[in-house]
Amino acid sequence: MTDSQEQLNNTKRRRSWPRRIIRWVIILVMVALIADFILLPLGIAVYAATPLNSDVGDPPAGFTTVELKASDGTRLAAWYLPPQNGIAIILLPGAGGTRKGLVSRAEMLAENGYGVLALDPRGVGESDGQTNRFGWEGSADVSGAVEYLMAQSDVQVIGGWGISMGGEILLGAIGEHPQLAAVVTDGATARCYEEKFDLDSAASSLEKFHTWITFSFVGLLTGDEPPTTILKSIRANDTTRLLLIAAGNVEEEIDYNNMFADAAGDRAEVWVVPDVGHTSGWGHHREEYTRRILEFFGEMLPED
Repeated sequence: MTDSQEQLNNTKRRRSWPRRIIRWVIILVMVALIADFILLPLGIAVYAATPLNSDVGDPPAGFTTVELKASDGTRLAAWYLPPQNGIAIILLPGAGGTRKGLVSRAEMLAENGYGVLALDPRGVGESDGQTNRFGWEGSADVSGAVEYLMAQSDVQVIGGWGISMGGEILLGAIGEHPQLAAVVTDGATARCYEEKFDLDSAASSLEKFHTWITFSFVGLLTGDEPPTTILKSIRANDTTRLLLIAAGNVEEEIDYNNMFADAAGDRAEVWVVPDVGHTSGWGHHREEYTRRILEFFGEMLPED
């Protein structure tokens, strides 16, 4: 190889380095975009549509296992205890949860004379149907629960208590179900694209696009349609009283629940549980939590 050829090759190699760097930068950017805008949203959707173990264990003492039908015919499983005071409470768990996680709440209500219908939402526990951890078809499940309780001769008043997704389902259902006299929610925020930006209307276009992709994948994998938004549901109801519980350490929760309360007006109150994370108030402030629940539902007691 002559000196001139070697110099030419060295020159080519020097010129190729910037091109290689640019090529790798482009590849890395493309990988990051695919991961952020396809793989991550798809992973969330797969998680949302994946059922969990169906084992719910034995019912609490005095409860019986019952089956009911959602308004679209989906078979739902539940534990039921008739009320001693005429009031029955529909209990709904958080995303992916079953009635097994509601046992302590159900027992507290039962000890104080309330009837309880602790429900496995569709697709979890022993209920049929497609799992959707955002609860998009939850209103149909609430319809079935309300219909079941209205058919019980010892039930005069119906209330609801939902944890996280369960609370969002109840709030999204009250527009169609004024039979729900009072509803407690703990940790409710948003379930779908439109609800997500009811609060954060100033979000960037990129964030909105990312969220749209995520919920589009959820709809694609579950076959479900996004639900009526919580705000629309609250505004369509002028009777149901609301106790909205938010975790003191989760600013977004506080903001959402204040927004829900504003929409409901004087029918709603917000309790921000101090120094706790998402839905942790029941575990860390059980005495205060129980007192507030009983006082709230106690206002539904039928007059003699």
